[in-house]
Amino acid sequence: MDLEANKSKAKQKEKEHRKFLEGLKRKPPKNLDYIAQEAHEEVFEEVNCLSCANCCRTVGPMIIGQDVERISRFLKIKPAQFEQKYLKTDEDGDLVFQSMPCPFLFSDNTCMIYEVRPKACREFPHTDRKKIYQINHLTIKNIAVCPAALEWVEKMQEKLR
Repeated sequence: MDLEANKSKAKQKEKEHRKFLEGLKRKPPKNLDYIAQEAHEEVFEEVNCLSCANCCRTVGPMIIGQDVERISRFLKIKPAQFEQKYLKTDEDGDLVFQSMPCPFLFSDNTCMIYEVRPKACREFPHTDRKKIYQINHLTIKNIAVCPAALEWVEKMQEKLR
């Protein structure tokens, strides 16, 4: 997967993608959730996240309390130990990993804590959300990081022409 080419294409088409997503927000088609879900499923039939894992290398997920509980139980350590060893509070006051790439990412792009990974990781790149237009700012960010998100927005443009 050519991540530089993805990033370059995302930058090059950012205005076009922004305009498209804003149009969805202004006047969402009646069956938008269905179309978005369908596009998401089509993209992920083609894209193998294990060939990329750029999100795990570059995007620090927000960690919520339930994530801390679940992951620390899985690792058999106390939540306070987990927080001290792996987490920090960012400038927005959110809990995030102390450093990237993710401390649980193996060299083969698999995840040591996959079964209990943070909610933000499970939902990334958020292209199967209901009312997708509510997270346009996030979608634009994700397009630059995730080849599947870029593919998804282009598939959405195709479907809604």
